[in-house]
Formats: sequence, C-alpha cells, structure tokens
Amino acid sequence: MKVRILSTSDVHGNIYPTNFSTRDNYSPFGYLKDVSAIKQIRRDHPDDIVIYIENGDFIEGAPMSTYAYKTQKSKHYDQMFAQMTNYAQADVGILGNHEFNYGKDYIKQVWAKRNHLLLAANILEDGEPMFYPYIILGEKGLKIGIIGLTTQYIPHWEDPANIKNLEFKDAVSTAEKYVKKIRDQVDVLIVAYHGGFEANLDTGKLDEKDTGENEGYKLLTQVKGIDALVTGHQHRQIAQVVAGVPTTQPGYRGQKVGEIVLELDDDKQIVDRQANLIDVADYEPDEKLSRLTRAWKSDVDRWLDQKLTTIDGGMLINDHMQARLKGHPYLDLINKVQMEVSKTDIACTALFNNEIRGLDQKVTIRNIMNCYPYPNTLVVEEVSGKDLKLALERCASFFELDENGKPQVSKDFLYPKEQYFNYDYYSGIDYTFDLRKPKGHRVVALTYHDKEVADDDKLQVTLNQYRGIGGGQYQMYS
Repeated sequence: MKVRILSTSDVHGNIYPTNFSTRDNYSPFGYLKDVSAIKQIRRDHPDDIVIYIENGDFIEGAPMSTYAYKTQKSKHYDQMFAQMTNYAQADVGILGNHEFNYGKDYIKQVWAKRNHLLLAANILEDGEPMFYPYIILGEKGLKIGIIGLTTQYIPHWEDPANIKNLEFKDAVSTAEKYVKKIRDQVDVLIVAYHGGFEANLDTGKLDEKDTGENEGYKLLTQVKGIDALVTGHQHRQIAQVVAGVPTTQPGYRGQKVGEIVLELDDDKQIVDRQANLIDVADYEPDEKLSRLTRAWKSDVDRWLDQKLTTIDGGMLINDHMQARLKGHPYLDLINKVQMEVSKTDIACTALFNNEIRGLDQKVTIRNIMNCYPYPNTLVVEEVSGKDLKLALERCASFFELDENGKPQVSKDFLYPKEQYFNYDYYSGIDYTFDLRKPKGHRVVALTYHDKEVADDDKLQVTLNQYRGIGGGQYQMYS
C-alpha cells in the first residue's frame, strides 16, 4: 500500500499561468496547472491513498487575489478560493503568514464554504487553537494523522490589528505536544508546516540567523515520530529524505507540486519513503476551473489596464544589474514617494525580482502591481550613522567580482534561493562601494547633505516594514 502526500504552498494568488506584467504574458506556473497535475496523479495511481495539503499563503500576493479582496462586497471573487480547493479535493489547509495581511475576519470569510479543515495547532485565539490542531483521516483501513503548523514569526511582520487576541507558539514544542498525543492513534503521521528550514539539510549548519521564523530542520531532527514533513514559506524547491523523514517544499506561484510517497507493508509499517517535486510547466490549466474563474480574470485585466498618469521620459528597466549598481529613475521615484509620505529625506527600496519592468510612458495599475507586488507598510526609523553604514555594508555584500573583475550577484543571495529583494537602493545619501575590498569594508564614502556621515550622527530613514524589523539579515534596523 502506498500513501501519496501532495502539497501546494505559496501559490500567492497566482491562479493563471501569467505574472500579469503584460496582457499576453505567459509564465509556466499557476494553480490551474497544479490542479491538473493533482488530478492526473490521482488517475495514474487509483490504488494509492492520495492526500492533498494546501500549505498556506494562498489568498494574497498577486493581482487576482488583490482584486478579490478589494471587490469582496461587490464581486465576491474571494469565495472562489474555497471553490478551487474544494474542486481539487484538498484534505486540509494550512494558514500561511500572508493569510493574515487582510485580517482574521477575511480569513474566516474566504474559507467559510470550504470542504476541508484548516489546521493551526500553534496559533491560539483567546487561548484555544484558532482552527483545528490536527485531523485523523481513515483511508482503506489506514489511519493518517496530519498536524498543522505555521511560522511563529508573524507578530514581527503583521499589523497588530490583524492578529488581535492571537498567540503564536513555536512549532517544535507544539509538534512534540501533538505527536505525543496522537502518534499511538495513527499508522502514518504527517506534519504540514508553513515554515521553512533554518539549517542546511545535509550538514545541519545554520543557513540563517536562528530567530524561530523557520524551524523545519529541528522538526526533522528533534521531533521523533514524524513520518513526513510538508513545508513552505521560503519559496525554495526541496525534495529530500532527512534523518529518515521525507520532506518537500514546492517553490512558489504554483511552480511545482510536492509529492511524498510512503510505502507500507501488510503490517502497516513504512518500508520505503521518497520525496519528489512535480513540475507543472507542461500541464494544461484545468478546464473546469478555467471556466469558473474566467470572469474573475477578465475583470482583473480590465482593472489592471486603467491608466493612472503619463510620464515624460524613460522609466523602463532594461538592465536590472546596472539599476542596482548605479541607480535608476524608477527606484528614485519610489524613494521620493516614500520620503514625501513619511516626511524624511532618506529612503530605500528594492528591485524585488528581475521580472520588474519599471514604468511605461502611460502608467497603468498593471505597471504598479508588477513593480511593487508586496503591500508593505512603511516605517521611519532614527538610526545612527554607524548602523546606516552597516546596512550599506550588507547591501554591498550583494555583489561579488567574477574572474574578470566584473560585478555579479553574490552566491549568498542566489542560494539556497534568490534574494534580489534583500538588496536596497538608497536615495537622499551619496555612497560608494569598493567591491574589491572584503565584505564589511566596502563602504568607502558616505555623505548626507554634502557632509561625511559620522558614526554618532542621527538620521531618519524610511523603510518598508519587512526591512524595518530586520528582515533580510538587516539586524541593525531591528
């Protein structure tokens, strides 16, 4: 007997195979493709037990999900999230951190008509689990337990009003509690965790500062009794068996479907375990869901093509590397908007990925959504000159020189995942990096209002909230 554990994670509202940068863009991802893959796997393995877990960050992050939220009282497209997972026969859903961007009430509204349970063992509302901590499924004489967990780090990012009366416990101790409670009641025990890995899966060496945001490695190596671990949050592509436990993480935007296969003998003992990622690029979008969501997408395209203003001059980005190295009018514009709103004269922003096009001469909502996909809050921090220099040194570490002395992106920002969003471009100060120098010693000039910045100077800087709490290893801002 085989148990196949399928998962999607970090779909981020990407339903159709497009990034919406242009009306005719085609990108080889999206939930419609995921559903086609899931249905095909069920057809190909009729004798297997197939479990499907939607692992969070599903209802926020792309134009379709943004439009659903904005028009919830008139269009009701927000109700389609549950219709889609119902059609895909999800067994459980997990809450991601971005689910909370629109508040608790919206979460409950979106999922009101779901056919599956939402699991949130480590999220307490007024002292009790917000939804269900676990479920035990009975399939073909087998009892399968699933414990649901979410990264505990949400209070560091989220508007307090969106998580009022909620408490986020750490994943490891919560997993230990519920594994102990149900292990003897089930034949197979799965942990579904909207969180990632704090350490290298081969060496155990920390990949990042151990803040508690990601506890996947500890779940694999410290919590005994787990048969499979489904993860997400980091947008990485992982399929591996670690310490005897198969684990997956299927990227983001619906690029892959995670698949864990457990083979059991007649005594219901696991005799083989595998972890795979299924690439959905060559799958056609599911026809029924395409028909169901067609009006939604058409409305979104019309909304995105609304003209906002006209620009005299060029703000399209033709070379992302040069824009990061030398600056760009688009980046200056974003910083100037931030400075005007926050009443400061220093700000920073990022080119979040290499799909950002900049602004067309006729600026539309589509331009804005493509350029700035994350609805971040702005914060103003008063920092010392010393801390500002440390932040710039972190920025300078984004680059390294190749064998010909040409700047390229440092491997630390490409592996284990791309982190273009962790390089900031500043306006309001003048600064120079010497990339020939060792990391930590590359800021060779820094002036503010034509005056050299001293370590004990106090300066006000406008940042997005993610950076303001120290995200991206910018601890000097936390």
